[in-house]
Amino acid sequence: MTTTPALTRTLKLPSLVLFGLAYLTPLIVLGIFGIIAETTGGASPSAYLVALVAMLFTAHSYGRMAVAYPVAGSAYTYVRRSIDPRVGFLVGWAILLDYLFLPMVIWLIGGSYLSAQFPGIPIGVWVVGFILITTALNILGIKVADKANYVLMAFQLLVIVFFVALAIGNVVSTQGAGGLASTQPFFNDTSSFATISAGAAIAAYSFLGFDAVTTLTEETIEPRKNMPRAIMLIALIGGGIFLAVSYVTQLVHPGGVFEDSASAASAIALQIGGQLFGAVFLAGLVVAQFASGLAAQASASRLLYAMGRDSVLPKAVFGRLNAKFHTPVVNLILTGIVGLIAIFLDVATSTSFINFGAFTAFTLVNVSVVFHYVRQCRAGHRLNAVSYVVVPVVGAVVCAYLLSQLDVHAITLGLSWLGLGIVVLALITRGFKAAPPEMTATEKATVEAAA
Repeated sequence: MTTTPALTRTLKLPSLVLFGLAYLTPLIVLGIFGIIAETTGGASPSAYLVALVAMLFTAHSYGRMAVAYPVAGSAYTYVRRSIDPRVGFLVGWAILLDYLFLPMVIWLIGGSYLSAQFPGIPIGVWVVGFILITTALNILGIKVADKANYVLMAFQLLVIVFFVALAIGNVVSTQGAGGLASTQPFFNDTSSFATISAGAAIAAYSFLGFDAVTTLTEETIEPRKNMPRAIMLIALIGGGIFLAVSYVTQLVHPGGVFEDSASAASAIALQIGGQLFGAVFLAGLVVAQFASGLAAQASASRLLYAMGRDSVLPKAVFGRLNAKFHTPVVNLILTGIVGLIAIFLDVATSTSFINFGAFTAFTLVNVSVVFHYVRQCRAGHRLNAVSYVVVPVVGAVVCAYLLSQLDVHAITLGLSWLGLGIVVLALITRGFKAAPPEMTATEKATVEAAA
């Protein structure tokens, strides 16, 4: 008798947290430090603090929905099941901006670092190298990628520890121990609520990934218990790292004026550690991008698999697992092909619209918790109003506000992508007369198996 391949439950809480942190890429706080410091007027820690608050409210909502619907699909599944299948489709379509194109951006940034160091080698060579190695590891299975993540994250965190230690040493040697305690990195004469809010909208990019771990729900042991814990831990640990690193870096370089804000952290690394640490720092950034790309591609393939399994996307293409590896091989290859677009783009263009999809999903996941609360109350089940109403409403308001703070190009591109999604939705629902196709029987079986 032939059995249908299924995702295998192998991930425990530490592995989930590690995957989420790898997706966050803790070193990204230094990769975009100059841009945030420039935007906030030298108050980058405040931008991260505002972003962290928004993410914690939203992480709570993701945790509630992961308990209610422990299946792959993340925001797409939560909104589809709680609000409406059509709205769920549009959220899934919007979040594709994040999931599908984020690996491309990650590989492009990694390729840019290496291309700057080795100008004789075209950036396309580095991008293709990233894609081939990452795709191969993800095809072999989540356990192989999981083991690779341990090594990559260990090195990345080691670079962060050395950077912070050298930064503290630099501040003490130039300003004395008292220089380590200052309010200037949080608020100063060149910063304001408006600049900090704009910086927070950018800083939220560093948090993209705490939610992505929910796409691995069907490969998680005891998902109802481990998934909510993992989501909150990823947001807290990542936010703590971002706050600490941006604070000490801002102490080393007060204000937001740089010769080149895009490479500000590299210049600071040379300042505090010399040529040797500058080289180690570059290696850390490249390793960080590789680890992040590994997790980002895995999550993108699972979202496509969930939408394909529900026949929202063609099931024969997207909703199938490889019989040998039990992984969505076609989806992994597709994300690799999308990544090739990076050869023709620059970092600024490729990242401009990613946050639109993320903030759209974050806002509606918060709203979906409220809808879930109302439905459960109507069914006679009592839930905690603070946990299922107050917290998600605050999260939705904060995320919607940060969405409004994105630059006009990001909003224009995001709305254009959403418009295309509405056209696709109209086609598959015969002019919105029918609900998008779904496979509730498959999800019911998955939920029961997770219980």
